[in-house]
Amino acid sequence: MLQHLIDQDEGLRMVPTDRNELTTAVGQLNEELRGLPEEADPARTRVLTRWIGIGQMCLGNHDEARTVLRQSLDLAAALGNTRAVVATGLNLGDAHRYAGDVQGADALYRSALNTARSHHPELVDFALQHTGKNLMERGDLASAKAHLQEALRLRITKGDAGLVESTQAALARVELLIGRADASAADGAVPRQWSGEWTSWLQSRTTAQTPARWAEDFPALRDAVRGLNAHQRVYPRHLRDQPFPAELIAAMAAEAEKAVAADGYLHNGKWNAPVGDAASRFAGQVDLAAVVARSTGLEVEQPHTAVYIAYLEEGQFLDFHVDEFGFGEANLILCLQHERPTAAPSVSTTVFITADGCLECDLAAGDCVVFDGALTPHGRTPLTAGESITLISLGFRARDQASRTVTNLPPVPR
Repeated sequence: MLQHLIDQDEGLRMVPTDRNELTTAVGQLNEELRGLPEEADPARTRVLTRWIGIGQMCLGNHDEARTVLRQSLDLAAALGNTRAVVATGLNLGDAHRYAGDVQGADALYRSALNTARSHHPELVDFALQHTGKNLMERGDLASAKAHLQEALRLRITKGDAGLVESTQAALARVELLIGRADASAADGAVPRQWSGEWTSWLQSRTTAQTPARWAEDFPALRDAVRGLNAHQRVYPRHLRDQPFPAELIAAMAAEAEKAVAADGYLHNGKWNAPVGDAASRFAGQVDLAAVVARSTGLEVEQPHTAVYIAYLEEGQFLDFHVDEFGFGEANLILCLQHERPTAAPSVSTTVFITADGCLECDLAAGDCVVFDGALTPHGRTPLTAGESITLISLGFRARDQASRTVTNLPPVPR
């Protein structure tokens, strides 16, 4: 129906061959859908909603795509059309994947693959192909390769040259990424070791758990930290009163709470959890790169990575450390929620060690702090009774990729 207007980009995602033509075609399908009489065959409604959803997904209208494809999937299930359930489930999985909803996409792909294996073996190769692409984007390259190799075997048996070529292209992409990952792992071993050794050195000499120690320990750290500071492109800055929509902050706070409860994992003493739709909407409506550029003078790309962070228990803290280089030249930590007891004499703060001393930032909801996590020792002081904090941490890469390797950075003090 719209196949002639859809192609694949380098990452094997569907894109329009001509955006204006696809927009017009989707509009025409919407007109037909609105014009259907109440007594119209629901099978026609199912087909129209499926293709409208696919078109909207290719145009980047993710919310509309998911809404319409969910309607089509529900119609397929109500009609007992399990073949359409598989096909539309894969499309809906793609829509969730394109929107950054990893969990939603995973569930839909697993369901579609299970249904195909049990009811429609002729569709298993399609389910394997979509699932393989999802695994590829998640970075699970070994599983992606296994799924795509199974799909290729099935498609060779089918004898469909077009399908075989499609899977071969996906496998070639996976092999390319595996090669890059292997090279990156080899190149990244030394930076990871450098970051880890600096963190160990810091934690052997001071701690965020006992703020009273900073004054007595700081003179011994001054020269070492000054050497790190000399290479920073971003210095810590506490940003208050940012014009972030309050409803987006609240939506991320609610999403983070659910994500921590369902998929949270402890990392360095804090809870981490993957971001979802609410974070994607926030990043889509707020120009975060501009926020970083205005506050630091460093032009950066839009965030390439993000994670929710939560501190929920009295005494929980994050000891001083430096991040691995892969997180980027600039980090932005945005506070989504900070519950604090009214009578507490002090609260937990984000803290940095700089050449001028220790900088503490008490973040309230909507506040953020920008810094260079790879070259700025940072942590969090312990939570008081009744206190809890939810954050989102985002990583940015500089548009001007100045050389930054361990060969031109200060070695770990001995």
